[in-house]
Amino acid sequence: MTADREKSAYILMFTSRKCFAPLRFPHGTLIPMIIGEIKRYLRDNNAIRVSRSVRDLACHALQAKEELSHRLANEPTPAQISEYMTEKGDPHTAEEIVSALEAITAPVSLYDPVYGDGSDQVYVMDQLSDNSGGEDAWLENIALREAMKNLNEREKKILSLRFFRGRTQMEIAAEIGISQAQVSRLEKGALERIKKQM
Repeated sequence: MTADREKSAYILMFTSRKCFAPLRFPHGTLIPMIIGEIKRYLRDNNAIRVSRSVRDLACHALQAKEELSHRLANEPTPAQISEYMTEKGDPHTAEEIVSALEAITAPVSLYDPVYGDGSDQVYVMDQLSDNSGGEDAWLENIALREAMKNLNEREKKILSLRFFRGRTQMEIAAEIGISQAQVSRLEKGALERIKKQM
């Protein structure tokens, strides 16, 4: 990705230099051209396409949020941002502002590490809970309960909370009184033993 950006920057500089005419445009066209090319590159190479109007709204909302943060000395709510923008002549609902800000937020992979102590890493997916309780899950739950009979009490509790009650590793760690990394290690070890049994 960095190589692509460097290549694009070199092409951009060459193109801008080719079009640069200081005698025709003495007030400098190079800087606006470079800024325009950078914006075009970022827009065209983004994984998710966001409309210009949504990006503009998000940009204005971020500016309003920063101004309000300084004025209020704390983080403003979407309703406060909406009210502030309306006062400035740019009326939008709080829902529109939240949607615009979410649209420009970079997506996060479930496999992105959140924490790592060298030997064991915690990923985003380890901090999510599953509250679906689908109809097909009951058979899997029965098989898992049978396999869990050979585990010690602590491992049983961790797997029960994690897979039957949909708790996150952080919640389990707080309930049991150990670190989240320890929960992760115990969970992985217990799952490995269950895999060998099945």
